[in-house]
Amino acid sequence: MRGTIIVLIVLAVVIALAIVGMVKRIKYGSSCCGEKDAAPSKIRVKDRNKSHYPYVYYLDVDGMHCSGCVRKIENEFNSKDGMWAKASLEKKQVKLLSKFSLDKSMASGIVSDAGFTMLSFEISK
Repeated sequence: MRGTIIVLIVLAVVIALAIVGMVKRIKYGSSCCGEKDAAPSKIRVKDRNKSHYPYVYYLDVDGMHCSGCVRKIENEFNSKDGMWAKASLEKKQVKLLSKFSLDKSMASGIVSDAGFTMLSFEISK
């Protein structure tokens, strides 16, 4: 009898933890980034007029696996003055609009700061 009570208590605890985890996944989404909290706020660029961004780059990025990764890399670029990034999880690519010319090493450094690896750097013509 005593063993049955212990087993039921352990089972109740396991079920309660599973429910809490499921609620968090539903509320915040499942993230490969290991975050169990709400995603960071999206950083929006102030100047959303595309004609003000004469330079367009396409960066292939390794390591993006979820929407949290997309937000993380977009925020890294969008926090810089004169840059506007839009990442595609499907293509594993970032389209970067810039008000100034960038070199490959500068773009690679920003991608690296976000925790990813830049595989290619293409200037749109």
